[in-house]
Amino acid sequence: MIMTGLIIIFFLVLLLPFTLKAVEHNLEIFLFAMGILAAYMSGIFNGELFLKAAWDPIKITAAVLAAGLLFKWLKRPLERIIMGISRRMPFRLFSALTVVVLGLVSSIITAIIAALVLVLIVGALRLERQAEVRFTVLSCFSIGLGAALTPIGEPLSTIAISKLNEDFFFLVELIGPEVIAALLALAIMSMLLIQPPEKRPGSFRKESGNETYEEILARSIKVYLFVMGLTFLGAGFEPLIRHYLIGQSPALLYWVNMISAILDNATLAAAEISPSMDHFTIQSILLGLLISGGMLIPGNIPNIISAGKLKITSKEWARFGVPVGLLTMFAYYLAIMWLEHS
Repeated sequence: MIMTGLIIIFFLVLLLPFTLKAVEHNLEIFLFAMGILAAYMSGIFNGELFLKAAWDPIKITAAVLAAGLLFKWLKRPLERIIMGISRRMPFRLFSALTVVVLGLVSSIITAIIAALVLVLIVGALRLERQAEVRFTVLSCFSIGLGAALTPIGEPLSTIAISKLNEDFFFLVELIGPEVIAALLALAIMSMLLIQPPEKRPGSFRKESGNETYEEILARSIKVYLFVMGLTFLGAGFEPLIRHYLIGQSPALLYWVNMISAILDNATLAAAEISPSMDHFTIQSILLGLLISGGMLIPGNIPNIISAGKLKITSKEWARFGVPVGLLTMFAYYLAIMWLEHS
């Protein structure tokens, strides 16, 4: 009965953002409600879990709030710097460098701050809607991948290092080459798939006025509820994960981990990774989680921040993010299978 209920919740989380506008426009509150329902269904909703869920988002929310205020106060100078750089090189080169650099620095400045920098860059450019969405999605794929290289970049890498009891640079050695290759591939995609702005960069959008303090606070609260909801979802789905995923083959785990497109990949990593696993299995798990995390908005914190600020809908994101994610997943699957049998 519990498993059936959790499976139903899983499909509701997967499908409703694409079918109901009310859910799409209130995604954070919806995920928060689904998280509480999943935790209650699993029988683990208690005071301890609630306190953990209430505590986990505080640092992330504070970073979002502080960055939002800084960007409000420094918006014009930062825009001028961005536009000055973009004017000095071809746009396609600028977009490719942005994708790669944001991915690399996210492992140092955190995925959240990298996403806020991305929002500032996108907001300063005069891109058509399709180009804006594609640029944002590719950059968020890059940020999600790059942030995993160090334990300070995002929660998934912190949990992986802690569970495996490894040193700071373990993930760089384990998945560094694969992540760098993915960042370069994403950069090439940005050069090929993103149309340059029709107007010469250098003038700001008329509609790009500063956010109000109320809007900044509202976004911070939404991020808080989103992360809190992910904590509840992750805890609630643990029985499902442990029942169906633990002990499966690396290839199967790689593909099944596409569920991180709607679930917190840090929670999945905590449930699946064990020090007893060989490095190949851990590598397969991590790559599956990281790549698929960019496919849909709930898959990563950078996605939800960028989509919320730039008003990108779930359908817009999925229309481009899912094909990019599936293509990348398939390419890495072939590489993983080749390595396993070589």
